[in-house]
Amino acid sequence: MARFIFLIFLLAFQHCGKQSSDQYEEGLSLKYVNVDGQSRRYKIYIPQDAEGKALPVVFVLHGGGGNIENMTGENGYKAPFKLWMDIAEKEKLIIVYVEGLNGAYDKPSWNDCRADAIINSDADDVLYISTLIDEISREYNVDHARIYATGYSNGGIMSLRLAVELPGRIAAVAVFGAAMANVSECVQPSQPVSVMFLNGTDDAFLPYEGGTVGKPPDPKHGSVLSVEASVKLWTEINKTDTVALEYTFPDLDFDDGGVVVKSTYSNGANGTEVVLYRINGGGHLPPSIMERYSLLAENYFGKQNHDIELAEEVWKFFRNKVHN
Repeated sequence: MARFIFLIFLLAFQHCGKQSSDQYEEGLSLKYVNVDGQSRRYKIYIPQDAEGKALPVVFVLHGGGGNIENMTGENGYKAPFKLWMDIAEKEKLIIVYVEGLNGAYDKPSWNDCRADAIINSDADDVLYISTLIDEISREYNVDHARIYATGYSNGGIMSLRLAVELPGRIAAVAVFGAAMANVSECVQPSQPVSVMFLNGTDDAFLPYEGGTVGKPPDPKHGSVLSVEASVKLWTEINKTDTVALEYTFPDLDFDDGGVVVKSTYSNGANGTEVVLYRINGGGHLPPSIMERYSLLAENYFGKQNHDIELAEEVWKFFRNKVHN
């Protein structure tokens, strides 16, 4: 009897490492990870019925001054990024909503590559994301060839930093309201990574033509390259086609300021692409059909486009990108 009990205990012990998939805590959970002696919070969404699957991971980064709850919609406001949880259920993904540390305004921000911005946190956010990849990999069955990052504004510029500094771990990034830093503290990108830009031509906060960031432009916020120059930079790094395949989306809402034109630069090194969604007449609000911001928000941030669903378009871009 004692030998039988010992064997049962041994078998149980052998299963106490990585959680088995039927023990995953499904849905949205708040967690913490220690990075550089600092407790950093994040929320992770695990889909139902993910047993036995290696799951892709999508990191979602908020804009400057935002937080996790802005992205998940838990604060009660419109949130196009919360739709990632619906996509996770359909496609079986892990979604990780991450959060920056407080910057000059005592609100969360990201230490992106803008060397001339003095308002952002000085945290090592690349280490934060890298540590989270390790942490999540210990807990869940992760498809390491399919780890992605998407971000908004300051979070978008931070996602571009991940493409520059974690090309061995991040298969693709997609950014809204973001561009490459004009005065950069980062090394020049050198390895091919698939990148998608989605930008409004009438964005007063992140100027489409490049220059000082902010409304009104404020040198404390630093500066960025133009969207077109940012796209060109990545087409050269990825060695893609120099002529884009263009597609204009149907104009589903005549009152949202304009149409969306998609330019795809394909055939890059290691199967990479660069894609630009030029949102004509669009402001600094993420486009969405389902999650529509108020007129008050549009008066401040500019027009929100209602012809595309941001999260769905980004997932279409991500889904076939595999890190080699």
